[in-house]
Amino acid sequence: MKIKEVIVVEGKNDTMKINQAVNAYTIETNGSAINKEILNQIAHAKEKRGVIIFTDPDYPGERIRRIVEGYVPGCKHAFLTQDEARDNKSKINNLGIENASIDTIKKALSQVYERELKQINEITKNDLIKYGLVGGEGSKERREKLGKNLRIGYANGKQLLKRLSMFNIQKEDLIKEMKDISMREREKNND
Repeated sequence: MKIKEVIVVEGKNDTMKINQAVNAYTIETNGSAINKEILNQIAHAKEKRGVIIFTDPDYPGERIRRIVEGYVPGCKHAFLTQDEARDNKSKINNLGIENASIDTIKKALSQVYERELKQINEITKNDLIKYGLVGGEGSKERREKLGKNLRIGYANGKQLLKRLSMFNIQKEDLIKEMKDISMREREKNND
């Protein structure tokens, strides 16, 4: 699989793993040490080829994602869940792109293109309220489940709309996932 866009990753190990999975160029942010020079490289890459941000599903990775998106708006995003990025062989609870399987990386990158093909169907704050994702009992847990199922990571109530939009999640996808989450909640309560 050849990727046209340049993939923004955190470090050399991520680049090596990406190159095992797909044919792509990467820009490494050097972890949280991302600087203006790297941001300028990313901006230039977006202008010439497009950019996919693919950082670790942890606080530093999300911080880097926000910094890059703030400096270079309109990037595409690929995401792994924490379970997919966990190093199960290590005693340290290490999360990173470099720990994911090649198939998982391919799937995360292919979903970037699947989202592009879907027509935009805007989700509103009222939808989030309707499905119990904000402002109610259990809303944090539902957001966690939704973020994992949609592969967009956890977002608090204020950031959820932005995250759904950033990943081009369609209303039909939200409805489907919330039906599944509600069904599992009812099953759990009946046990």
